[in-house]
Amino acid sequence: MPKALITGITGQDGSYLAEFLLEKGYDVVGIVRRTSHHSYERIDHLIPRVRIVAADLLDQHSLTTALQEVQPDEVYNLAAQSFVPTSFTQPVLTGEFTALGVTRILEALRLVSPSARFYQASSSEMFGKVAETPQNERTPFYPRSPYGVAKLYGHWITVNYREAYGLYAASGILFNHESPRRGMEFVTRKVTDGVARIALGLAKELRVGNLQARRDWGYAWDYVDAMWRMLQAPTPTDYVVGTGVMHSVEDLVRVAFQHVGLEWQQYVKIDPQFHRPAEVDMLLADPAKIRSELGWEPKTSFEQLITMMVDADIARLKAR
Repeated sequence: MPKALITGITGQDGSYLAEFLLEKGYDVVGIVRRTSHHSYERIDHLIPRVRIVAADLLDQHSLTTALQEVQPDEVYNLAAQSFVPTSFTQPVLTGEFTALGVTRILEALRLVSPSARFYQASSSEMFGKVAETPQNERTPFYPRSPYGVAKLYGHWITVNYREAYGLYAASGILFNHESPRRGMEFVTRKVTDGVARIALGLAKELRVGNLQARRDWGYAWDYVDAMWRMLQAPTPTDYVVGTGVMHSVEDLVRVAFQHVGLEWQQYVKIDPQFHRPAEVDMLLADPAKIRSELGWEPKTSFEQLITMMVDADIARLKAR
C-alpha cells in the first residue's frame, strides 16, 4: 500500500486529493497545524480513514519530524496562504507560508526522506501580467501580487532541489479550479453562494469587483487527478494544468443566475473595494504537454461546474 503525505489536507484540494488517493488504495496521512480549534469540515467524512499528524510550514523541526515518522512514498504540498487579496494585506506571512514553507519541506525531504516523490502546488498567478496567451511551461512569469511572487519562489526552489539534489520534485502550474468546497472568499464561491441566497429570498443583491477579469476555470476533482499523474511519471518535470477555455467573471455571474431563472443585471452591483491593487486581467492555460505526456483531460465543463456549485449552495442553505 503506497503512503501519501498531504499538507493542506483540510483545504479544497487537499480534501479531494485525500478522497482520490483513498480510492486508489493509498495510506493517506495529512499534516495539520496545531490550533485551539479544529477546522476539519471538508474532511470530516474521511477522518476514520486518514491519519492526521501535527506540523507547521513555519517550523522546520516539526516538518522533519513528521516526515521521519511517516516515511511517505509521495508528498503533496498543497498548504499555503492562498487568497490573493489577503497577500496584499499580509505579504510577509504569505511569504513565510507560501514561499519559505516550500523550502522547509524540501529540506526536510532531503534530510530524512530523499526517495519520496514531491508535488508542489504552483499557480497560474505566477504568470500575472501575461507575456503571451495562452500560457504554457515556457511562458515568462510576471506575478502581480505577493501571493504570485511567493508561489514563484516556491516553484523555483522546487526546480532547484530537483536539479541540485536529484529529488523527484514536480510542480503543477494549476489554473483556477473550483468546487462546492471552495472557500467563501473566492469569487466563484462568493457568486454561487450569493445567487443561492437570492434565489431563496435570503439576499437582494450581489456585490462584485471586476466583471471583465478572465480566467481558465476548472473542477478541483479533475485537477487532483493531474497532481497524482505527475508523480507517477518516470521523471519529474513541471506541467501547466487547465482547461484551455477562458471565461469572464461576467460569464460566471450570468451562468449562475441563469441556472436559477434570474436576470443577473437586476441583482449585481459593482463595488470598487473588491478590485485588486494590481489586477491580473486574463489567464488561459495551454495544457498540451500534460495531455500528450500524461493523458490528462478535464472532464467537467465550466457550465457544469458553476451549476453544481449553485445547487450545492442551495442545498446547504436549505438544510440550515
